[in-house]
Amino acid sequence: MAGRPEKKRQVELVPEYTGFSPEGVCCSCRWYVTLATDELEVLRLLDYEGLDQKEAAERLGVARTTVANIASTAHRKVADALVNGKRLEIVEGPVSYAAAPSADWMRKEGSTMRVAATYENGMIFPHFGRTTQFKLYDIKDNAVISSEVVGTNGVSHGALAGLLAQGGVDALICGGIGGGALNALSQMGITVYPGVAGPADAAVDGLLKGTLMQSAGPTCGCHHEEGHSCGEGNGGCCH
Repeated sequence: MAGRPEKKRQVELVPEYTGFSPEGVCCSCRWYVTLATDELEVLRLLDYEGLDQKEAAERLGVARTTVANIASTAHRKVADALVNGKRLEIVEGPVSYAAAPSADWMRKEGSTMRVAATYENGMIFPHFGRTTQFKLYDIKDNAVISSEVVGTNGVSHGALAGLLAQGGVDALICGGIGGGALNALSQMGITVYPGVAGPADAAVDGLLKGTLMQSAGPTCGCHHEEGHSCGEGNGGCCH
C-alpha cells in the first residue's frame, strides 16, 4: 500500500543561491550536506524573520509539529556543515511557491516586450536579490514606448522571479545574481542580462542596439558591499 503523499509546504522564497562552500573546499567535493527548500524556508521564518513556530506553520500551511520537526533537522544539517567544513547544497523540496502580490503595473499590452532593470537613482542596482525597485521599459518595434519605476512590494531575493513573471517581464537587466534566481528566471521564460553596471537607460539602449552581452552564468554582486570583497581566498563567494 502506497504511503500518503507528503503535503507541500507553501514557500515564499525561491532560493537565490543553491550552494555554499567553506573556504578552501572545492564545489565538487563529495563531502556535502543537502538542505531542502522547505528546510531553508523554516530557517528563514524562524531564525531570520523571528517568527514563532505557530506563525511559521500558518505561513507554510502545515501543522506546528511539522515546523518543529523540519527546524530540528535543518539546524542539525547547518551545524554539520559549519562544524565539519562540508559544502551546503540547497535542493528542491516538497514545496509550492506563493504567488507574487499583484499591482497595477503588472498589466501590459500583449504585443509589447517588457524589460526590467534593477534600479536605484538612475543606475543598475548591483544585486538582484536586494533591489527594492525595478525600472520597466515597454518596447515595440525596437523602441521604448513607455517606462516607469516600480517597487517590489516587499518581495526580495529569489521570490522576485515570480514577481517579474507575473508582471509580464520578458527580459531582465541586473548586476550580481545567484544561480538559483538565474535558473528560476530562465524556467519562467525570462532572458537575463547579468553583471551589468551603469545607467539603466543606457543598458536598455544597448539591448535594443544588440550590444548588451549576456554573461555565461551567475555573477556575484558582493564586491559592492562594504567590507567585503569577492573571491577572497580559495573559497571566494562567487564560487
